[in-house]
Amino acid sequence: MIVKPDNGGPASHVSAAPEPIGSGPAASEGSGRDPVDDYIYLIGRPTLRQFLDFVKHRSRDGRRADLGLMTDEWREAARRVLQLETEEAGAADRPAIQSLPKSMESLRQEFMRDPLVQHGYNTFPTQLGVVELDRLTVFQPHIDLSFVRLLKTRLGPAPGPEEVFRFCLPFDHPEPPVRWARSHHDTYVFTSPSNDLRFLGCMALQPENVSGYPLPGVLVGVLGLAVGFCSNFLSLICVDDRLIMHNGSHRAYTLRELGITHAPALIQHVYSREEFNTIASSAVLRQGETYLKHRRPPMLKDYFDPRLHKVIPVIRRLRQVTVKFQVDEAYVPVL
Repeated sequence: MIVKPDNGGPASHVSAAPEPIGSGPAASEGSGRDPVDDYIYLIGRPTLRQFLDFVKHRSRDGRRADLGLMTDEWREAARRVLQLETEEAGAADRPAIQSLPKSMESLRQEFMRDPLVQHGYNTFPTQLGVVELDRLTVFQPHIDLSFVRLLKTRLGPAPGPEEVFRFCLPFDHPEPPVRWARSHHDTYVFTSPSNDLRFLGCMALQPENVSGYPLPGVLVGVLGLAVGFCSNFLSLICVDDRLIMHNGSHRAYTLRELGITHAPALIQHVYSREEFNTIASSAVLRQGETYLKHRRPPMLKDYFDPRLHKVIPVIRRLRQVTVKFQVDEAYVPVL
């Protein structure tokens, strides 16, 4: 198992961000309009159609946005991407993975005892390691700056190595706010401001697994439909000599904005395309060749390059998970 404290130093981005679409405050709550949050959106590499659709359907003033201007900005960013293919070819290849310092051994042991680690990361070879944030390949086209501000408030302006470790690899698992209720006899709806809310799968339980709940009859089995949050570690996939961000983009961005260049991460190693297809998210698999084979794929440092991003005020949304079930009771012939 393997991590190392950051090297410190100032953040490398000093240019002012481009003006956001529309006018007025970026996140107004009391104006009578929908609350919005500023997003940094990578342009020039996600397709032009994806960018324009995001502006039209997610931004506050999308229907009135100058799509011609948006297209011009995307085109300029695309030219910059082509330049980077030559200037920074291979920049994402063979990033170093450093070991966790001995001073963090107790943190490492406590982290490895986490049931979410033991049961969720036991399929592929896994290590703890310290990585250079700018060398990470990213797939997420946007970063919610309001969430980043919240993370910075929680972390503080000058976190030490232990705080950075717990920030990247939390084993206390604080739960974001969530509401859920029965909306019909066979339907339950869960909502949360966190994007990590998701359906966690089905669980076959035994009667002894149910306690503190009045039983409706003599149980022979219980089917659990689980909804909750993922582990939310800063986790990476190591494949074809590249480190692809799997989870934790906002944490990585927050650290980089604070000037922290290296951070601990949970790294899973895969050695074939079949293994990659098993572990990677659907968002990564849709453009797998971009992240695996492109000479200069999208990288974390691109979020900080004003030539490669656009600040877009986005209407705030809640994450909703709806769970429905169906029961069939019938008589069947004895064969």
